[in-house]
Amino acid sequence: MNIKRVLSLIIAVMVSLSVFAHNKPDSFCYVIVTDYVKANTGKDVSDAIQKIIDENPNRTIFFPDGVYIISKPIITPAEPTKSVSLQLSNYAIIRAAEGWSHKEAMVRLGGKDAANNIRVAGSNYYLDGGIIDGQGVANGVSIDGGRETAIRNTSIKNVVVGIHIKHGANSGSSDSDIMSVNIVGNNTSESVGVLVEGYDNTFTNMRIGGVHIGFHIRSGANALRNIHPLYYGGNEEYQSSIGFLDERFDNYYDFCYSDEFATAFQTNDGRNLYSNCFAYWYSKRGDKHTVFRSTGAFNSDVMNLNVGFGAHNATKENKILEVAKPGGKGMFFNLNVGDENFVTSQTHLPYMR
Repeated sequence: MNIKRVLSLIIAVMVSLSVFAHNKPDSFCYVIVTDYVKANTGKDVSDAIQKIIDENPNRTIFFPDGVYIISKPIITPAEPTKSVSLQLSNYAIIRAAEGWSHKEAMVRLGGKDAANNIRVAGSNYYLDGGIIDGQGVANGVSIDGGRETAIRNTSIKNVVVGIHIKHGANSGSSDSDIMSVNIVGNNTSESVGVLVEGYDNTFTNMRIGGVHIGFHIRSGANALRNIHPLYYGGNEEYQSSIGFLDERFDNYYDFCYSDEFATAFQTNDGRNLYSNCFAYWYSKRGDKHTVFRSTGAFNSDVMNLNVGFGAHNATKENKILEVAKPGGKGMFFNLNVGDENFVTSQTHLPYMR
């Protein structure tokens, strides 16, 4: 190797190191939390974190790896000129303090300085990465206000309610986007993975476990894709467990998978669209397994539904459909059942297409 080539390689390495040094989080104009507070102290840092948020409008607040104890919710502004984004390193943990007693979530996005304006820079803020640990007593994250807020790549653990999207600022619409989020509840009958009260949201690529209800939807025009809630709680209140509880209409489900919940999908008499969904049970838990239950007449369209009934999970009652009122305009297209011999009710047959 000649001298010129060696010198070229040395210069290239030096340039690369220089670029790396200038592209650390602080060089991306992030506000680094550990410049103001120390992680892993076991002390309450909620006031200090709130001060960082309040004094750094339109900045990204970066949490390096470590544990940050909070005794009260931390709140970000919805007003675009004051908003911030929260970026957590993969092993950064925001953890509820011992004795947590607040009803509101640990992290409240858009929870102060209310606004409904997507035309101004700063209206699109987010929570990205890291771990939110509710210690078995706290709610995880809420979207309280603003519009087009995102939660992504975050693990929410040991919570009562994982994510709560409140009634939205735009005539009820929140327009939020939730993606690649894992939620583990506190494994009680009160635990809910996602509670949705705002309209016009998307949910993509989520796994949910340790909850009594996977998704509880009280609004319309929501789209869910590749959502997998899994039940592994106790047996005492099992029969009231629900994978997807929908109390509204005009919601859209694609590739959604209810796993082991007593009722996979529950609707009222509104019309929703379900495509390529799954209902499965890995045990004989409980006295009844129900794929769809309607609290009114059945009016939803269900396409390419796969039902995992079989000898390994058969209970006293194994129903495709249970309705509170006869009639309705709902339909099943291309229904696939693992073993139809274990279906104990024929209520679904008039709705087959």
